[in-house]
Amino acid sequence: MQLECPQQLENFIGGTFMAPINGNYIQNTNPATAGFLCEIPDSDAADVALAVSAAQKAFPDWSQTSAEEKFRLLNRIADLIEENLEALALAECNDSGKPLWLCREVDIPRASSNFRFFATGIMHFASESHSIEGKATNITLRQPVGIAGCISPWNLPLYLFTWKIAPALAAGNCVVAKPSEVTPSTAYLLAKIALAAGLPEGVLNIVHGTGPCCGEAIVTHPLIKAISFTGSTRAGERIASLAAPKFKKLSLELGGKNPTIIFADCDWEKMLPTVVRSSFSNQGQICLCGSRILIEASIYEKFITDFIAAVKQLQIGDPLVNTSNQGALSSKVHFDKVMGCISAAIAEGGKILCGGNSVHPEGRCKDGYFIEPTVIENLGPNCSTNREEIFGPVVTLQPFDSADEALKLANDAAYGLAASIWTQNIGTANKMATKIESGIVWINCWMLRDLRTPFGGVKNSGVGREGGWDALRFFTETKNVCTQFE
Repeated sequence: MQLECPQQLENFIGGTFMAPINGNYIQNTNPATAGFLCEIPDSDAADVALAVSAAQKAFPDWSQTSAEEKFRLLNRIADLIEENLEALALAECNDSGKPLWLCREVDIPRASSNFRFFATGIMHFASESHSIEGKATNITLRQPVGIAGCISPWNLPLYLFTWKIAPALAAGNCVVAKPSEVTPSTAYLLAKIALAAGLPEGVLNIVHGTGPCCGEAIVTHPLIKAISFTGSTRAGERIASLAAPKFKKLSLELGGKNPTIIFADCDWEKMLPTVVRSSFSNQGQICLCGSRILIEASIYEKFITDFIAAVKQLQIGDPLVNTSNQGALSSKVHFDKVMGCISAAIAEGGKILCGGNSVHPEGRCKDGYFIEPTVIENLGPNCSTNREEIFGPVVTLQPFDSADEALKLANDAAYGLAASIWTQNIGTANKMATKIESGIVWINCWMLRDLRTPFGGVKNSGVGREGGWDALRFFTETKNVCTQFE
């Protein structure tokens, strides 16, 4: 099959591509060039209602589809994602501004892996039984919730879109999904793939639009029983306020202000390139990036020297060029926000050790939204720069004298998504890991992911867990059936 994005995208409802009912569209811009990319539907409650109707019609048959058939269909989608790697990677690059090589190596392969993982997982998904000796047997059933709403962000568009859709479908639900209006293209192409794979009409519906209009219509629709959302804490709060009174199931994967803790006895040669990567991958636009780097005081100056030298080697430029380590930020709005955060850090007394400026590459990207990787010191834990999520290529450095001080700094944040610890003392590492207020802790590594493990955070980083059995349990309702022997 040949995949390409037209200049005007359409919603995918009931197995059919269609224009928004209101006829309104939103302009989508390539952030690397600031030029026109395509138009997307500005959908509203009427489009969502149509998608829900299609999902409702498809649900009885899909919920009874065998695990073997779901395995076959989801695996076929994974195959088609792999077969169309280049087209999907280019669409992701143009939409998001991230380097094309990163889309090829990470984003698109992970989307395929998501479908393949849950295709296999549903074949082994089991529930429990409990025997009351000589009296009765209790069997726990896990049945699909019905219609699931999946809303994904712009930073890892297809990667996180499929992370939600795949387990929802595998568990037997029909889905009404909304990608970010900032990065809609690969979601449109996924609909093409689902159609080619033979997924029954109405099982997957993709509706484009803004959060306040289209997204809220999904969250508030009475027939959508579960909402899986990844995005900002502010948007998560809004979704929770709308969904909680309706007693919907909620999975909210929100922001992070993640600490990277570096002890003097770390493996320096392994630590340094990994911390550069954990700081600035995808222009720092990953919720798992370590934006607060805490360094033991005895190695603080050495770390600054080596880290700054490594960061200055990062190449910023055209995402289509293989030598570009850093691409553009996702949008003009986000570019302005990050530049504003850098200005605020300076006003708070922060010292810029490198970066801090916008970049204007030569050629087609001269008007794009590029920012230098930025490293800031001289800011304490109470300033806004160390407390609020920036979600860009900006990190701060803070020294510490003891493990207890490092732990206090690490936990002194409203977020609790991820943390990294660098030390060769396994006792120190494990003690820190048990006391850090975080859903994920990496020891001497970063972004080493096993799809079987639970993913999510504490505090303002969200509610619930994704991945593995946790995802399949979220998209099912638990029912106990008790049978008395006599």
